[in-house]
Amino acid sequence: MPECERRGIGVLMAAPFNSGILATGARPGATFFYVEAEAEVMARTRRIEAVCARHRVAIAAAALQFPLAHPAVSSVVTGMRNPAEAQQNLAHLRAAIPADFWRELKTEGLIAEAAPVPAGL
Repeated sequence: MPECERRGIGVLMAAPFNSGILATGARPGATFFYVEAEAEVMARTRRIEAVCARHRVAIAAAALQFPLAHPAVSSVVTGMRNPAEAQQNLAHLRAAIPADFWRELKTEGLIAEAAPVPAGL
């Protein structure tokens, strides 16, 4: 990513929901890298969901907005099966997410301390 930044190359970030779990949350049958999520991934996702609940943020909104904070990311590519999912993704992109949400994710070690985070997307 730093090399892309230096060269002014825009990155398309695909699969922001990581094949499902960051859209559905830690539910039975949730997928991560296109297979059923392992216990460790489910546990980490539950921790993220707890932060989401405290700040009233949909996990899917956080998953869509987070990568757009990186200066090298030009666009996020999502898979949508129908117009309703397209509308839902737009709503998630427009959702207000408080700065305290991102701070808590960093404090809890759920995203890297140095990771850029959205500010008023």
